[in-house]
Parts: sequence; structure tokens; C-alpha cells
Amino acid sequence: MGGSDPRSGEAWGLHSAMLWVKAFHIVFVASWFAGLFYLPRIFVNLAMVPEDSAAEHARLLLMARKLLRFMTLLAVPALALGLWLWLYYGIGLGPGNGWMHAKLALVLLVMGYHHACSVILKKFEARTMGRGHVWFRWFNEMPVLMLVAVVILVVVKPF
Repeated sequence: MGGSDPRSGEAWGLHSAMLWVKAFHIVFVASWFAGLFYLPRIFVNLAMVPEDSAAEHARLLLMARKLLRFMTLLAVPALALGLWLWLYYGIGLGPGNGWMHAKLALVLLVMGYHHACSVILKKFEARTMGRGHVWFRWFNEMPVLMLVAVVILVVVKPF
């Protein structure tokens, strides 16, 4: 009866705040990746649109533009919260945290993939995209592999 509640005090408040930041980071990352999974699928469909189907091409471009805008809005808080966890709470800092360096390299790769999607969309808009639907089917698999690698690094921390 004489013990104090370990969940009381400043330390618990800081820990609780970190858990909220982590939770929202995960939500925004998962939502961002949902867009990264779906946008290249729209590219597959765009690559398959016949030249004479202007309405279908325009509809798919509209979907792709809206999705790119939305997933960019999701990426910003995902990255900001991740930076907050890394720098403010020190998650992954110090010796024995090679997994964080590998994860950050993958995050840069994901950001590059996101940017590549925006470049590809501009090429579809200009009707200068020279790649076919099979290439985009393979391109569509890259975010899955990157997500698997990031989750393994964060959960298993192999380095």
C-alpha cells in the first residue's frame, strides 16, 4: 500500500507523450504507404489506356493527382513525427543502433520513390511516358519490399 504508482510523475508523462507520438507516426506511415501501394497501380492502368480513350486517361490522371497530393500530405507528419522521435526522444541514437541508420537509409529511399512517382505522373500528363504496364507492375512491388525491410529493422533491430 505504501508504494507509488509507477505511471505517475514527470517520467510517465514523457513516456506517455512518446507513445502518442509513436502511435501517430505509425498511423501516418501506414497511410502514406497505402498511397505508395496504390499510385503505381494507377500507373499500370494509365500505361494500358488506349490512345483514343481520352476520358479514361483524364479520369486516371485526376485520380493519380489527387492521390499524390493526399499521400504527400500524409508523408509530412509521418516524417516530422519520426524526426521528433529520433531527435527529441533519442530513439536509435547511440552505440548499438545500426538498425536506425539502415532504417533512415530506407526512409530516404522511400522519399526518393515518392518523388519518382511525382516525376512519372508528370510524364503521364505530358504523354511522354515510355514504359509499359509490365514495368509498372514491377515498380509497384518496390514499396512493399521497402516496408517489409523497415518493419524488420524496427522490430528485430538486427544491427
